Amino acid sequence: MTLGPVMLDVAGYELDEEDRRRLCHPQTGGVILFSRNYRDPQQLAQLCQQIHGLREPRLIVSVDHEGGRVQRFREGFQAIPAMGSLGELYDSDPAQALQLAEVFAWMMSAELLHYGIDLSFAPVLDIGDPVSSVIGDRAFHRDPQAIAHLANAWVRGMRKAGMEAVGKHFPGHGSVEGDSHHVMPFDRRPFDAIEALDLVPFRRVINTHLAGVMMAHVIYDQVDALAAGYSRYWIETVLRGQLEFDGVVFSDDLSMSGAESVGGYSERAQQSLAAGCDILLVCNNPDGADEVLESLRDYSSPATQLRMVRLHGQNSHAQLFGSNEWLSACDKLAQFNQRLGLAEGGDLFE
Repeated sequence: MTLGPVMLDVAGYELDEEDRRRLCHPQTGGVILFSRNYRDPQQLAQLCQQIHGLREPRLIVSVDHEGGRVQRFREGFQAIPAMGSLGELYDSDPAQALQLAEVFAWMMSAELLHYGIDLSFAPVLDIGDPVSSVIGDRAFHRDPQAIAHLANAWVRGMRKAGMEAVGKHFPGHGSVEGDSHHVMPFDRRPFDAIEALDLVPFRRVINTHLAGVMMAHVIYDQVDALAAGYSRYWIETVLRGQLEFDGVVFSDDLSMSGAESVGGYSERAQQSLAAGCDILLVCNNPDGADEVLESLRDYSSPATQLRMVRLHGQNSHAQLFGSNEWLSACDKLAQFNQRLGLAEGGDLFE
């Protein structure tokens, strides 16, 4: 059985029969975990083992684990700081900021891989404009060149650990006010303005190395009437054509309010795939997930299957927690967090 184009969530700490049914559907290719799926590291490892044992090739297990407000696993995991804090350090000490970005990314990825997670949806490549509260300090910086430098360091750290990177949210969510989890955001700028600012980090990081890109549920109405994740212009003409990206294109969650612009779940799935998306995220709506799976029963994309192979994590850290590299990284993280006065917070989205 090959991996399908749909990435789903699961209900709780372990798989139930409905989870197993959906995950064994031939059009399923992966799972995204949330805070409700995490009790402690040992339970997480068992859940990942359950998921990986269902099929061959094994399903890709993913998570939004950026750091700061968006870190799904808290108790028992290292507290990764918000990316904006690295941007602040970059302004005064670029070399140290780049070094720590690589170390923290390695730490994040190595820890996730240790427990069975293949992929974290990181780094955020959006512009850190205060207009966008949903992005905010999830972004490295306001300066696209600084974002590119820090993001490339982050990608180096992830890949050193054995995890590929997924940049988000293309072509940029940081310059719009609306939160696409709850509304349909519009970006009224012409293409030239977007290209000169928001596309810069994507172009720079793609030119270095990026295995995946996640699309934004934003309508850039001076460029295309469709939201970017449904837009063949944004995906095929700009991302694959002009930026020469040859990796995996992810939709953002098709259950979000910003995804509703083309109709029901089957229409969202069909439009995303027609536009050029490889993998569709469908979260927090089991009926919607079933509708998407059934609507794609005869779908096949050999190109997508080839791209997906690289997303499986490579865990070479069996003795991770006692290694000198791990202990050194923990020390650097603790010093940085102490300087920030970092307190653990809740998830941005459950």
